[in-house]
Amino acid sequence: MSDLCTLVVAAAASLMVSSGGHAQAPPTPDEAKSVTLQAVALLAAKGVDAARPILHQEGPYRHGEIYVNVIDLEGHWLVYPPYPAGEGRNMVSIKDVDGKPVVQDILRLAREKGEGWIEYRWVNPMTSRIQHKLTYVKRVPDLPAVAYVGVYR
Repeated sequence: MSDLCTLVVAAAASLMVSSGGHAQAPPTPDEAKSVTLQAVALLAAKGVDAARPILHQEGPYRHGEIYVNVIDLEGHWLVYPPYPAGEGRNMVSIKDVDGKPVVQDILRLAREKGEGWIEYRWVNPMTSRIQHKLTYVKRVPDLPAVAYVGVYR
């Protein structure tokens, strides 16, 4: 099994446990943006190390399918709640099912515009189906970090 498949399977297991295995209303793009902006404020105020345990725990930053990813400007995962063991790994070469360089696109958007939306196709760990994923990306002010939250459509 590839590293990416291992991470997706681990994320799916974590999400099912965190949701109690029950179906929930799918999150909206507005919720993804709101949680991203709140996480950026937390990261800017506390720094990555102090914010990490808060972002990992069930609550406003992690619930149902919603969780905050944080990467540095080279593409290393700084915070990845579904699979904390993957933190520290460089994900810059990760591509979606169509070969789109997702992490490179996230970093480009963060560097060039500071924030915005990207869309790609990804395996939804809740359904095991390839779906469109819409992700809100925002660079963290004064830190070499980018936070993002995605929702499946």
